[in-house]
Amino acid sequence: MAAGCGKCGPGYPSPLEAMKGPREEIIYLPCIYRNTDIEAPDYLATVDVDPKSPQYCQVIHRLPMPNLKDELHHSGWNTCSSCYGDSSKSRTKLVLPCLISSRVYVVDVGTEPRAPKLHKVVEPKDIHAKCVLAYLHTSHCLPSGEVMISTLGDPEGNSKGGFVLLDGETWEVKGTWERPGGAAPLGYDFWYQPRHNVMISTEWAAPNVFRDGFNLADVEAGRYGSHLNVWDWQRHEIVETLPLQDGLLPLEIRFLHDPAAAQGFVGCALSSTIQRFFKNKGGTWSVEKVIQVPPKKVKGWMLPEMPGLITDILLSLDDRFLYFSNWLHGDLRQYDISDPQKPRLTGQLFLGGSIVKGGPVQVLEDKELTAQPEPLVVKGKRVVGGPQMIQLSLDGKRLYVTTSLYSTWDKQFYPELIREGSVMLQVDVNTVNGGLKLNPNFLVDFGKEPLGPALAHEARYPGGDCSSDIWP
Repeated sequence: MAAGCGKCGPGYPSPLEAMKGPREEIIYLPCIYRNTDIEAPDYLATVDVDPKSPQYCQVIHRLPMPNLKDELHHSGWNTCSSCYGDSSKSRTKLVLPCLISSRVYVVDVGTEPRAPKLHKVVEPKDIHAKCVLAYLHTSHCLPSGEVMISTLGDPEGNSKGGFVLLDGETWEVKGTWERPGGAAPLGYDFWYQPRHNVMISTEWAAPNVFRDGFNLADVEAGRYGSHLNVWDWQRHEIVETLPLQDGLLPLEIRFLHDPAAAQGFVGCALSSTIQRFFKNKGGTWSVEKVIQVPPKKVKGWMLPEMPGLITDILLSLDDRFLYFSNWLHGDLRQYDISDPQKPRLTGQLFLGGSIVKGGPVQVLEDKELTAQPEPLVVKGKRVVGGPQMIQLSLDGKRLYVTTSLYSTWDKQFYPELIREGSVMLQVDVNTVNGGLKLNPNFLVDFGKEPLGPALAHEARYPGGDCSSDIWP
């Protein structure tokens, strides 16, 4: 790909080379005030994570957005390792799609990474007019230099899994990536693998279903996603729809980082399963369940059984370990996936959750634990909520964890998060034999923000990371 590239573009030539990259020193986190009692715009926080710095574990910069109630959520880069061979490209802009307002904020981090500035605002009316799409989620750069953002609905909040294309230089809305009329029934996350001419997308629900809170009746009525959509990368159209066995609400999807690989994993939240998808010899795709987190029989909760609720997954850059978070149960897990068909549990750590001792929930029957876990206290702060978004260092040795999922669901499942704000924790990873250990000296408490408690979500490093870089 980059052979003979005298002055190469952004990122790294391969995932294994990325693992040799520099240690992260700052992290960008979108922080949300929507659905809290604070009338202030969401903002991008810059956190110092350099242990040698006097500002270690502190928010060193806050960039407020110009509007209220956007619900910043996930973020992506204007360009990444998919453009490594193009010396005209540089990774200088962080793209912040808004889940509720459907705006896109483009932030300049190249001029001063520790104090980013707002570069451009793409207004929802432009996206509505050119794409008839709204409720934006995942952003990925493309090898062409364009930026593609998945959607969950149309402007009226009906389900519509389409993709908005932005020019990566001018930020003009170019239209939809998919062919006219070819959107998926539901949308959420996506990952592409050019060598296999494939993209696969996942399904949450229509915005009108999830926007105002979780309702069990919507599950019973089949309004949540249960399929993977397989797209022809060159023709921009769906070629297969894969029903998931015990796969309700497939959220984050990750191909193996090896660009030649034809398999990956997806976490299914409501059924608490990890599914492996893979390419068959004939060129079609299949999916199989490889991990099941059993529910716990409980008392004092909204249902008699509590699912783990797998809300985020990651793969290490060497494709050896899979990580995921059970937001409700409260545990973070590490699996060895040297044999992708038979993941092996190698690390587990409880970081809060709904079943801690002394809380309102009593566990009546548990297929995994013999006792309810102790509440987590870090640097004198009792952690509320559960582990949610996760990000791994390039070398695979540090895992960063935040506790907010989506402000409306935070308010419903963990109301104390609204009062106290979320936190960011750091877990040390044993990359030789497997294993997870909490760093007791690391805590970023977003309950102490100047304007009041905030909900911090997904983490990004200036140099790219495990969930933003795709290699062609």
